[in-house]
Amino acid sequence: MVKIGVLGAGHLGKIHIEQLLNISTAQVIGFFDPNNENANLAIEKFGIIRFENEDELIDACDAIDIVTPTIFHFELAIKAIKKGKHVFIEKPIAQTSIEAEQISKMVQEANVKCQVGHVERFNPAFVTAKPFLQNPLFIEVHRLAQFNPRGTDVSVVFDLMIHDLDIVLSLVNSEVKRISASGVKVISETVDIANVRLEFGNGCVANITTSRISLKNMRKMRIFQRDAYISIDFLNKKNEIVRIKPDSEPTSMLDFPIELNNGIKKTITVEMPIIESTNAIRDELILFLDAIINDTPTAVSADEGSTAVKIAEEILRKINNLFEE
Repeated sequence: MVKIGVLGAGHLGKIHIEQLLNISTAQVIGFFDPNNENANLAIEKFGIIRFENEDELIDACDAIDIVTPTIFHFELAIKAIKKGKHVFIEKPIAQTSIEAEQISKMVQEANVKCQVGHVERFNPAFVTAKPFLQNPLFIEVHRLAQFNPRGTDVSVVFDLMIHDLDIVLSLVNSEVKRISASGVKVISETVDIANVRLEFGNGCVANITTSRISLKNMRKMRIFQRDAYISIDFLNKKNEIVRIKPDSEPTSMLDFPIELNNGIKKTITVEMPIIESTNAIRDELILFLDAIINDTPTAVSADEGSTAVKIAEEILRKINNLFEE
């Protein structure tokens, strides 16, 4: 069992506390949050100990779950790592690539486990679709959200798009060669809507549109690869797998045959896999604890979190350059 403490008892922090309390491999030692309102609500709801400061909590634990605003991630992570503690850091791992790289470096030097909270990797729709994903050639993503003041301390690139950057980078086994980006500050003082085109060395292209000022919510990813099209609905937990098979008979009502101009016959098959309902935050925390107990790699490493921040930072730099022109 891993002794773990939670830094941050805001909206997401309370969700983490609740999940950890129901994981058999976790012993929740307590939490720290300087905000009395957040702390009192957490004590009332969960009946756990509030520590006087982060240092006392870190000292009392084997691992620390950092669920604070992004601006505090670096300071708290470094403090925990220096004391030899394992760290789970909510996404993004840090607010700059320099900080992210430093965390990654110290994790290796201290030989501790670090997992970044890119929770969409554990979305059941994505998990179900993964076996069908092979060498994507074109990826199109739309992540649209209604306005919520929470999270506007950072741009929509670091707040929401970072989810899709992480997933795309995990799917495309190639370096990003070119980034094109545009964005607009509409309501907040940071970018609220952005569109990005990533071009990879292997020829794959990803178009990502993210907004936090939309009238409706949408979280969809469409992936095109040789002889297949995969649609993933992260919000409604639905998938469509469309594949082309050479000259085969239809096997379901959703299959239909086609004949090309050259006379070649193929069958288009459509699958809608059954997606089991799971809790993505619970799943990612379980895997973090398992990595500590079994001394195995974490599901989303500090290096992966750092790469996502580096790309996000470059995207934001390009957008900000447009404002200055």
